[in-house]
Amino acid sequence: MALDIDIDLESILQTFAAECEERIAEMEEAMVALESHPENGELLNTIFRGAHTIKGNAASLGMATVAEFTHTLESLLQRLRAGAIPVSRKAVTLLLQSADALRDMLPGAIAGEEQRKSDYAALLVRLAEDGVGIKHPPTAEVENIEKPAAGGRRREDGSGGGARSGTVRVDIQKLDRMLNLAGEIAIAQGRLHQALGGEKAGKDAFEAREQLERLSLDLQEEIMKVRMVPVGPVFRQYARVVRDVALAAGREVRLALEGEEAEIDLSVVEHLKDPLTHMVRNAIDHGIELPETRRARGKDPCGLLTIKAFRDGGSIVVQLIDDGAGLNCERIIARAKERGWVADGDKLSEQEIFQFIFEPGFSTAATVTELSGRGVGMEVVRRDIEAVRGSVGLQSEAGRGTTFTIRLPLTLAIIEGFGVGVGDDTYIFPLHAVRECWPFVGQEQAGANGRGMINLRGEPLPYVRLRHRFGIDASRPGRESVVVVASQGVKAGIVVDTLYGPRQTVIKPLDKQFFRSSSIAGSAILDNGRVALILDIPSVLRDVIQSSSQVSPANALPLIEQER
Repeated sequence: MALDIDIDLESILQTFAAECEERIAEMEEAMVALESHPENGELLNTIFRGAHTIKGNAASLGMATVAEFTHTLESLLQRLRAGAIPVSRKAVTLLLQSADALRDMLPGAIAGEEQRKSDYAALLVRLAEDGVGIKHPPTAEVENIEKPAAGGRRREDGSGGGARSGTVRVDIQKLDRMLNLAGEIAIAQGRLHQALGGEKAGKDAFEAREQLERLSLDLQEEIMKVRMVPVGPVFRQYARVVRDVALAAGREVRLALEGEEAEIDLSVVEHLKDPLTHMVRNAIDHGIELPETRRARGKDPCGLLTIKAFRDGGSIVVQLIDDGAGLNCERIIARAKERGWVADGDKLSEQEIFQFIFEPGFSTAATVTELSGRGVGMEVVRRDIEAVRGSVGLQSEAGRGTTFTIRLPLTLAIIEGFGVGVGDDTYIFPLHAVRECWPFVGQEQAGANGRGMINLRGEPLPYVRLRHRFGIDASRPGRESVVVVASQGVKAGIVVDTLYGPRQTVIKPLDKQFFRSSSIAGSAILDNGRVALILDIPSVLRDVIQSSSQVSPANALPLIEQER
C-alpha cells in the first residue's frame, strides 16, 4: 500500500542545519575544555555523542561525505575514550580542525553539492593515524566552561541540560509578527480609549477597554520572554577564539565566565557577537603580556580574561576584563598628536585619552599583523554597539589591566522612551539618555542655526533646537523646553516645543531612504496612528558637540531653574 505523504524537505534541511550548528558548538566547547582537563571523560563523551548524532542524521539524508568524515572522527574519539591514545594538545588541535571541517562541508552538503573526498583527504588521514606528528605551540587554557546545567549541555538522554523543558525552535520571523500584533493591539486600545471618551462611557465599555489593555500588556510581556535567551552559550563560543588567538600571539590565557544565566533578546545577541570578538582579540594581542614578561613583573604567566554579564534595570551589561598591562596613555597621546587630534599643551582627562582608541584608523601597534595594527577593531566595536542603542566605555590601570563595559538594551523590539513634540511632529528619546528637563528662555538670542550655549548650574551646556536639526517649518510656541541628554559622559541640550513624558514604545522598521540620516534610530506608531521618529542620541550629541566650539561659553544663556 502506497502512502501519499508530502515531505517538506526544505524544512527538514533547515532543522538539520540548526541541529548541526548546536552540536558542533557543543563539541567545540568540550574540545577546548578537554585540553585543560584531559582526565574528564564526560567531555569526550559529549564530543562523541555530537559526532554520532551528526553522522546518523547526515546518513539518513544521503550526505555520504559528512557521514564518512564523522565516522572516521568517531574512530579517533573511541580510541581516546579507551585510553589507547593520550589526550594531548596535538590531539585536541586535530579535533578542533575536524570541527572546522564539519562546519565547512555542511553548507555544501545541505545544498546538495557535496565536496569531493579529496578536499578532506589529508585531514581524514590524520584522523585515521591518530594525529601523530602534529606539532603546535603552547595553547590557551580555558576555565569555567565545563559546568553542566548552566551551559545547556546535552544530558545522556540527549535533552538540553540547561534549557527549559519542552522547548522548541521557533522561527524568529514568527516572533516578530507576534510582537507586531501586540503593537497593533496597543494601538487599537489607544484608539478605543479615545473613542469611548475614558470613564464617561458606559461601565461595560470601560471594563472592556481595561481588559483589552491588560491582555495587550500580558501578550507583549510573554512574547518578550520567548525572545529572551541566556548569554552563557554565546560567551562559551569565545573559548575557541581565546585559544586560537592566544596561540597566534604566543600568549597563555585562561577564560573565566560570570553571569551566564543573564538573559538578553535574540536580536541583541546577534549584534553582540562581532564587538565581543574584536574586544577579545584586542585584549589578548594588546593587553595581556607575554608569559616571560608577566613572570618578570611578578604575575602569573597565564593571563586571565573574564567575560561578565549582569542585568542593570532595563539594560544588560557585558564586561570584558583582562589582567594585562593596561592602556599606555603616553603612547595613545603620541599617536593622536601624529594624526593632528591633539595639540601641544592640550590638557586631556584620562577618559578623553581613552576615547581615541575608538576613532577610525587609530592603532598603537608598531606593525600590522594578522591580529591587529590596521586600526579598525575598536571603531567597529563602537559603531556596532551604538547601532543598537548601546554604549561602550572603558577603565584601565597601568600594570593591572583594562575593563571594557558594554551596555545594551534588553530588547531591540521595545524602547522605554520619552516623548517630545515639535510643531505637529512627535519624537522619542531613549529614556535612559534623558537626564532632566527645564523651561528654555532667551529664544531670540539663539543663533540662526538653532545652536547655542546655556548655563546649567554654572556649567556651559551646548544645545540645538530640534526644529532646526530636522528643518521643521512650524511656528515657534511661546514657551519651549530643553531636554538634557547624555551618553558616554557627554551632555547636551535639545530644545523642543512640548514634553509628552515617558512611554513604552514598540519599534517599527524604517524605509531604506531614512538610513541616510544618522540621527534616526527607528520609528514608532502612536496611539493616534501617527508615526514618531526615535532619535539616535549618540549621533545627535556628536553633531552638537562638533558645532559647539563655534559658540563662546561666556555668552551662554541663563537657564531658569524652577520647579519641574
